[in-house]
Amino acid sequence: MAGELRRSLPSVPVVRGDGNRLPLATESAGLITYAQSWHRTDPALARPEAFRVLRPGGALALWWNVSDDSVPWIADQDTRLRGHLGASDGAHGTLEGAGTRNLAQLSGGRFAHRLLRWSRTVPVGTHLANLASHSAFLVLGTAGEESTHRFLDEERGHLTAVFPDGMVEECYVVELAVLVR
Repeated sequence: MAGELRRSLPSVPVVRGDGNRLPLATESAGLITYAQSWHRTDPALARPEAFRVLRPGGALALWWNVSDDSVPWIADQDTRLRGHLGASDGAHGTLEGAGTRNLAQLSGGRFAHRLLRWSRTVPVGTHLANLASHSAFLVLGTAGEESTHRFLDEERGHLTAVFPDGMVEECYVVELAVLVR
């Protein structure tokens, strides 16, 4: 990602770091964002670190795109995913990341939480390729390749029955949490 940024925008500096130890000066930022990545931090370290870097009145924004399991075909796919992956809770929640399900760690400032619904229409193949790119499939590695291919082939059949024109309407909810210092 850093290489692509450097190629696309060579005048923008790239600073490497992680959310638990931000390589930025104290009170130097007005906004810090984590797009689908907060679950990769240790919130006990990342939240105070973000507040160290934020200027007074600055905001920490976290968001996730989560499949909208209130849509029947998505709920059905979620059930199949749980069965295939052996997940005990919503597979899309597992696949998409932690989401904002545990916001208790975000105390100590003005807080807002919003859910924003959106959708897009993509070919069945694009939907399946996106699904296969989630870490829950990737951690299966080569040992799980055959079962993953079999699952995706079966899933293509389910999707084709629901979307006979070959175009899938993916429905999402953006879970957005903003904490102002």
